[in-house]
Amino acid sequence: MMNALVALCHFCELHGPRTLFCTEALHPPSPTPSQAGAPIPGDRESDREGEGLTMRANSSATQRGDMCEGCRSLPASHPGFVSVDSETGIRFLSHQHPRQPQLFSVVRQACVRSLSCEVCPGREGPIFFGDEQHGFVFSHTFFIKDSLARGFQRWYSIVMVAMDRIYLINSWPFLLRHLRLTIQSLQSTALKVFDSEQCVCPQRAVRMNSVFSPAVFPHQRSGNAARSLPSLTQHTNLWASLHSSFSWLLKACGSRLTEKLLEGAPTEDTLVLIERQTEQEEEMSCWEGAEGGGSRPPCHQSESELYRDFLFDEGKAEGYPGPKFRSLRHLRQVLGTTDFRQLAWHVLMGNQVILRGADPGLIHSAFTMLKALLPVGCVRSVTYSAQYEEAYRCNFLGLSPDVPIPTHVSSSEFSVLVDVVSLERGSLYSAACGEDILSLYQFNISSTNSQPTDKGPTLLNKIEVALSNENLSVDVVSHCLLCLKEEWMNKVKVLFKFSKVDGRGREDTQKVLALLGATGPGEEDNVRLLKFWMTGLSKTYKSHLMTAVRGGERPLSQ
Repeated sequence: MMNALVALCHFCELHGPRTLFCTEALHPPSPTPSQAGAPIPGDRESDREGEGLTMRANSSATQRGDMCEGCRSLPASHPGFVSVDSETGIRFLSHQHPRQPQLFSVVRQACVRSLSCEVCPGREGPIFFGDEQHGFVFSHTFFIKDSLARGFQRWYSIVMVAMDRIYLINSWPFLLRHLRLTIQSLQSTALKVFDSEQCVCPQRAVRMNSVFSPAVFPHQRSGNAARSLPSLTQHTNLWASLHSSFSWLLKACGSRLTEKLLEGAPTEDTLVLIERQTEQEEEMSCWEGAEGGGSRPPCHQSESELYRDFLFDEGKAEGYPGPKFRSLRHLRQVLGTTDFRQLAWHVLMGNQVILRGADPGLIHSAFTMLKALLPVGCVRSVTYSAQYEEAYRCNFLGLSPDVPIPTHVSSSEFSVLVDVVSLERGSLYSAACGEDILSLYQFNISSTNSQPTDKGPTLLNKIEVALSNENLSVDVVSHCLLCLKEEWMNKVKVLFKFSKVDGRGREDTQKVLALLGATGPGEEDNVRLLKFWMTGLSKTYKSHLMTAVRGGERPLSQ
């Protein structure tokens, strides 16, 4: 859970910047082994103490006479609002001021700065400021219509205060999107009240006809300054609604980003998977916002979970009956060394691989094994379809047996078709008994590609050496494959930087290829593989590389 708090602030015409409403998260204390499962003593006392601090702060401010109705949200006698997260035990408390005295000054400073010096052009919009001592602040200032205010509007801000600068900056798009929804709701409601009041008594005409006197002006402003936000919006349960909104924001913002211990820098596969997950969350959030429902905090996975879900596509193959390929070595044994090499060659070159058959589970498992040969960014798959999909949409395509292949595809050297034919003696009974795939299906591979596949690429030769070594277990072969892919992705990065970013010529590029060990036997296949794998580089890496080159920095080595 993110250690932060959210506050609504207001610039009072008489008293200056004021904190109106604040929501903070209280984490449950970790019980000792002897107290595990027992109620936490002193929990209620701490609540009462926190409420007492808030009440004393409110009462002392009221006694000083420096608060008006526009500066106050909840009276000192109000117990505030409390919500409890049943999953984590975290409580969300809302009152006018934080329960801890040290947080009071932090929020107070954030409030003053957000409504005075730390504002964006136009005085309405988001801005980030802060330091290590007083915390970092995401602030969004906005105006609320008021027919009695100077300029017919009042100035507010919503601030999120946290000590973790990186965390808050990374949450900028999420915070901006959801805070704008809250702000737009307040503004639209206040605008309706403003229009209705103007219809009854147009204030502009009243002010034009009134006599202005410098001596009387402060008293005139005093009467107008005492309008609270609930009266401006005519929302009787405004503070309860803001408590729910701010509590959800703290929970969701804390859940969407997690810290992980990585053994070195993240791989390109990890970066691509994280980018895809982020895009899916953004699309889901926008969809839920358009539907008008509350979006739930996204679930974040570890690096290994992301890669496993990518390969197995969240276990869809397990839902189908019948036999399945268990590993890349098993697939090679079923197809035979010659046919497997031909199929793997097409995969590594980026050609479209089409599997056509009546068993979607078998086809899905075959794609799961073949996808492990490529970087994540190079994989575009349609597991099983009732119609042909073009190669630009997917390089792995599963089809039902009655789907025809277009002529331009069957005659192209950039595709390979594998027809999975059920043998007559195959039956559901034999499949249930765990009979081997070869006794149930026949695999017919066809392609118009006339280029020999026995020379290269070098990566395929190394993969076949690992698969043919029976002394290596399936897990060892899997890790070996990951290392080989990472080795060639590093070569791809060097070639991308050299040819695409620096714009070197053919002669210099050839020297780099020789340095990378991509020349010699199978050179044409190696170059083709490297160019295809360039499409799998993450947006993060490409963006960093281009930014570093423009800024004259030295790019990262990986």
